[in-house]
Amino acid sequence: MSTRWHFVDRMAPSWLVVQLLGTAVLLLTLFTARENTLGVWAVYAVSVLAWLTFIVADPWHRRLANAALAVSGVLPVFVVGVADDPTALVIICVVLSRFASLTTPSGTAIVVVVGGVVAGSAIAYLATGHPWQDALGYPGLILLVTLLGLHRRQYALRTDQAEELLRQTELAQQEKARAAALDERARIAREMHDVLAHSLGALGMQLKVAEALLSEKGDAAGALDRVRRSNRLAEEGLVEARNAVAALRGDVPSLPDAAAELVEVFGRDHQTAIELTVVSEPRRASTTATVSLVRTLREALTNAAKHAPGEPVAVTLDFAGERIRLDVVNGRPQRVPPRAEGPSGYGLTGMRERLALVGGTLTAGESEAGAGGGWRVTAEVPE
Repeated sequence: MSTRWHFVDRMAPSWLVVQLLGTAVLLLTLFTARENTLGVWAVYAVSVLAWLTFIVADPWHRRLANAALAVSGVLPVFVVGVADDPTALVIICVVLSRFASLTTPSGTAIVVVVGGVVAGSAIAYLATGHPWQDALGYPGLILLVTLLGLHRRQYALRTDQAEELLRQTELAQQEKARAAALDERARIAREMHDVLAHSLGALGMQLKVAEALLSEKGDAAGALDRVRRSNRLAEEGLVEARNAVAALRGDVPSLPDAAAELVEVFGRDHQTAIELTVVSEPRRASTTATVSLVRTLREALTNAAKHAPGEPVAVTLDFAGERIRLDVVNGRPQRVPPRAEGPSGYGLTGMRERLALVGGTLTAGESEAGAGGGWRVTAEVPE
């Protein structure tokens, strides 16, 4: 589509065209006037001077400009009945049509001025002996041109309202974008806090234990084992950080793919029987919901390896209904494992808080079914 403008589109603004045209009409009317009374010419001169004052003051002093225009339209009423030609009537029509088209005077002010001029003109024609047809026809002509000005005023008001609505819409969009940016910052802070608090906390605890084993007990073998654990925690923390960055960038795999990857890694690393079941047709979940459920699954598998090592695990993703449901059930351990040292990780409280941010819920407790009984963790998110 061509962006070249026609010369008509480059013309001056409509208000300037109207005022220039009105000035030209007024001057032409004065030059062709057939008036012999000096007092009438004085009224014409003051009226035109008030019109010119309006033109000069309009962009900077709207109240002064409006008052000057009203004076310019009212003054010729005093001589409209005694003038030798219709010059006063022409001045009234030109000035009042412009006054009625303005958006800055109130509607009440326009009605008062126009009503006073129409009534005054009718009285003036009747008082000076003009036929009743003139007393009705000429004020009717004034009213007609005034209505044309009012039509242009309504168009200008609608344009101003549309511009104001557009401005308010832009402000609302800016506020929405600012709120979205704040939410994104909060999400980034939450993701990085989770990764750093978990990884660095566990790493720092293992290093402190290694230092204590060396300095207090001289247990080099135990310290070496702690260092190896620290190395493994550092690698896991790096993986967590990469996953968090991927989530922040939106490079999050689908929920079934992410769950399948976690299940595969868990089964390989822990040499444990684990099964993933997907119920119903998978559907695309939001990034926040996917990250929340993946974190819940990771924490549940970590707890299963910690509290029920070697026991089978059953993972179920259910996409039926309006909510996505994650079930993790691990078998009951044959013996109670020794309590692990160091921080416990995110924990169920952290998972509940994370799920609550996306409108989800988390329940955990004893299970009597699946994988020989044991522990069940269930998370649901609305998607």
